[in-house]
Amino acid sequence: MTDELVKLSAAQMAAKIKSGEVSSRELVEAHLKVIEAAEPSIQAFLQVSADEARAQADAFDEKTAKGQTEGLPELAGVPIAIKDMIVTKGIVTTAASKILEGWVPPYDATVIEKLKAAGMPLLGKTNLDEFAQGSSTEHSAFGPTHNPWDTDRVPGGSGGGSASAVAAFEAPLALGTDTGGSIRQPGALTGTVGVKPTYGGVSRFGAIAMASSLDQIGPVSRTVLDSALLQEIIGGHDRRDSTSIPAPVRPMAAAAREGMKRDLKGMRIGLVKELGGEGFQPGVQARFNESVKLLEEMGAEIVEVSCPHFPYSLGAYYIIMPSEVSSNLARYDGMRYGLRVMPPADVPQTAANMMAYTREAGFGDEVKRRIILGTYALSAGYYDAWYGSAQKVRTLIIQDFNKAFEQADVLISPTSPSTAFKFGEKMDDPLAMYMNDIATIPANLAGTPAMSIPSGLSDDGLPAGIQFIAPQQRDEVMYKPAAALEAALNEQWGGPIWQSLKTPWLDGLNK
Repeated sequence: MTDELVKLSAAQMAAKIKSGEVSSRELVEAHLKVIEAAEPSIQAFLQVSADEARAQADAFDEKTAKGQTEGLPELAGVPIAIKDMIVTKGIVTTAASKILEGWVPPYDATVIEKLKAAGMPLLGKTNLDEFAQGSSTEHSAFGPTHNPWDTDRVPGGSGGGSASAVAAFEAPLALGTDTGGSIRQPGALTGTVGVKPTYGGVSRFGAIAMASSLDQIGPVSRTVLDSALLQEIIGGHDRRDSTSIPAPVRPMAAAAREGMKRDLKGMRIGLVKELGGEGFQPGVQARFNESVKLLEEMGAEIVEVSCPHFPYSLGAYYIIMPSEVSSNLARYDGMRYGLRVMPPADVPQTAANMMAYTREAGFGDEVKRRIILGTYALSAGYYDAWYGSAQKVRTLIIQDFNKAFEQADVLISPTSPSTAFKFGEKMDDPLAMYMNDIATIPANLAGTPAMSIPSGLSDDGLPAGIQFIAPQQRDEVMYKPAAALEAALNEQWGGPIWQSLKTPWLDGLNK
């Protein structure tokens, strides 16, 4: 029964909990079995919090037995994995960096408080590129995560751990953080659903800061409805986050369920001219074109929109983001918490030298590269030329979105220009690595909500993704067409995309 149980959607698991067919503890045990079997080949987790998950599940089951779970969210009792960029009280949180190795937070992030209040057991902390800086999860200080579709290939990044855990059935749900596509791009490469909510729609309190004007916590799942249900739990205003929007949670689950009826009459879907075509893998573009045709067959009106400043988004992002990184990571100096490395005996034992040796030992190459870029961009004489100019480009991109949404209700593009690439293929070429986020970055710069869902298998047999982008604070608008397309593709394929995934780690679990 284990493999059948873990292959259910989170909503189906929740329904079984509610009907009494299965307990939260049974779900936790089933997923812990899969984690034990899969981790040698997938390596999605940095920490597995088995004891905590069991205790949380038992507490929920006890409340259920006493009839005390009325009013809890639909996903109550369903276990979840957490990207190790989000702090968890009592559970080691490292941001996949040596500089935070062994650090145990004394508090929970707001989203973790909400998950605990919903009775959702935490299975553990997932791997990522160090401080969420990367597009392949190869930059983790504790080793890479492998793509379940081909373990010789990357799962995308920075949130490859969460995406691989969900794709490999180690968890039905996960949380990620998305600064330039770190939830959506791994979603595309692993055949999962990844959502970046409106900036400020989900509290960032307790998310380790990378680039504060771009970071956003969001859901990872195997279905559009599961992501909608999870976003409704973690969303909402938080006074501890000064960028949190004081507005009610949008009706995303209702929109997803409406979309499952596959009627998109009256909806205008904008095809972004600048996001596709040249530079996109032929198989990725082909699956995207087929998805567009299906959306049209369901009644949507397809219109081409131009966002002329989108080609400059990559350049603007790689000035704004490293600038904020250099500021945010200045706190890791060996003085207050985390790693401390003292200079050798023949070097003066000064605070400045201690900081230099600590940061040299504690940070990886990609983090150092971005700190150097950001420090340069913010330095005297260059601030206006670089950071100031990038912020002006950001304003032009926001204006492009505003004009595009006058012509369309939702925008679409391929999520990533390619399918999963082999380990090491782009490690020596940072620019080629950065190009993986060319289609996802504009939404972060503008703060708009965006999501990736599988569009099928490319010509190389690996998953590809399609991205939906909605106007700010209108997250539900993207859930309807995404759910409609998911339903249409499932009918076309005869089931979800993951039915084509070979899962040797599940073999024998029922014995």
